[in-house]
Amino acid sequence: MQNLNQTKQKHTLHRFNGGLHLPDNKSQSLTQPLQKAAIPKRLTLPLQQHIGEISEPLVKVGDHVLKGQMLAKPQGYVSAPIHAPTSGTVVAIDVFPIPHPSGLPAPCVVIETDGKDTWGGQLEPMPDYMHVDLSILRERIRNAGIVGLGGAAFPSSVKLTPGLDNPINTLIINGAECEPYITCDDLLMQTQAERILSGITIIRRLVGAEKCLIGIEDNKPKAIRSLRQAVTDHELSWISVITIPTLYPSGGEKQLIKVLTGKEVPSGKIPATIGMICHNVTTAYSVAEAVLEGRPLISRYVTITGKGVAQPKNLEALIGTPVSELIAQAGGYTEQVSKLIMGGPMMGFTLATDEVPITKACNCLLAADKTESPDPQPALACIRCGQCAAACPANLLPQQMYWYARAKDLEKVQEYNLFDCIECGCCSHVCPSHIPLVQYFRFAKTESWAQEKEQRAAEKARQRHEAQLARKERLEAERKAKIRQKKEALSATKAKEASVKTASPDDIGEDPKKAAITAALKRAAEKKAKLAESGIKPKNQDDLTEAQKQAIKKVDARRSSHEEDATTTDEQGG
Repeated sequence: MQNLNQTKQKHTLHRFNGGLHLPDNKSQSLTQPLQKAAIPKRLTLPLQQHIGEISEPLVKVGDHVLKGQMLAKPQGYVSAPIHAPTSGTVVAIDVFPIPHPSGLPAPCVVIETDGKDTWGGQLEPMPDYMHVDLSILRERIRNAGIVGLGGAAFPSSVKLTPGLDNPINTLIINGAECEPYITCDDLLMQTQAERILSGITIIRRLVGAEKCLIGIEDNKPKAIRSLRQAVTDHELSWISVITIPTLYPSGGEKQLIKVLTGKEVPSGKIPATIGMICHNVTTAYSVAEAVLEGRPLISRYVTITGKGVAQPKNLEALIGTPVSELIAQAGGYTEQVSKLIMGGPMMGFTLATDEVPITKACNCLLAADKTESPDPQPALACIRCGQCAAACPANLLPQQMYWYARAKDLEKVQEYNLFDCIECGCCSHVCPSHIPLVQYFRFAKTESWAQEKEQRAAEKARQRHEAQLARKERLEAERKAKIRQKKEALSATKAKEASVKTASPDDIGEDPKKAAITAALKRAAEKKAKLAESGIKPKNQDDLTEAQKQAIKKVDARRSSHEEDATTTDEQGG
């Protein structure tokens, strides 16, 4: 009981600026137990379900794939693979509608399922993960395609590599689930507490944290009890399950860190810079599944709720399942439905159609009626009341940001820490003039990113142009140097020839060729004289033919002529 008491001991809580007390509307989807969604006839898998580079397909149309098989590999460091949620045949790799605020289509792999659900891509389980090399663990998490499942969808393997410059001492696990209507994390904590703790233990080993704080809002008593009991049963004294007040958006990463520790993440920085790292409970669960079971991320819990659906519930659905299929398995639409939202009412976005698939980042489908998500009223002029600033959990000045975003003064709006905005919607919710502030901020962010991308492209183009000019200048300099060297060599040759023509015999000296001939003749004469003195006659001259004798005479005559020339030259030179 000592450990259980430790988990219940009082923990000093802190408060972030602003925030809203909203009706949670969570009980509707918790009346039924978790169910597994049926396998649909077709799965549509977007190649980019994460922040970072799009995945590269590994399959082609007509391929038969097995459950868990990698369909697309990551490209670059910040990327994640995509796996087949079930067995079937690839029938298309093309652009299809996807759930996105822009409504634009994107590249997808489409699988026609065979209903057999045959495994083939399951990774090797690692039950002894405490003794596995850390690089192998990180590679497993990367190969399993795990991303942040709290909504950001940032590749988890990257986040689990904080680097030597950012030593981590505290692991924060986000179980707040502050958005109204959404209950998938709550139900996961109630039913999978031990597996979540296994994932937390793996994450702790990867980042080297000394302690772990699990923050859960006080409107989830069953989840709190379940996790505390699991911590007690396994005697994990380094884990504290902490109940925090229900206040939107306490589930924001920086806001949760402030509530649990009192520390603030500096503007423009990440939690690792203050020795902390934050992961969602569903992410921890998926890490455990990948390491302990070898199961890649191919399904997730999804809340289907709202007055526009007949039977609100939570389903464990395969990634790529059409939204229409999940709505049908929740009893279908009611007559009250007015719009379909992916996500919660505060940070979600409206879907133009339900013929789009769920992705790794999808945690809720809200079929709302007009009271749950009323149509926006006409925007009026800003009255400078300051309610937006009072509600902002990031301590920003939404009013000022709005003016500069509206004027498209991107540099100025960034001076007001635009990118610290978490787009929680608190400012828009309290604005008496009904100004869609978040939309302005999203626009400013998108324009800033586009402008930065253009600037990077222009800088690269400038560097390429400068490199090209430098190469041309170098080649031209080398060409001119070669021409100059040739001219200098030619001038030197001409000068030498001119000096030879104008020089006197005394300056020129003895011609090397004539000297060699003279020396050779001299040697021959000396040899002939020695033969004569010794009385030795040349051999083979007794029986010569007349032709041979004539040839010998010609040679002797030519030799005599050369000897005379050499003698004359010596005399002249003398």
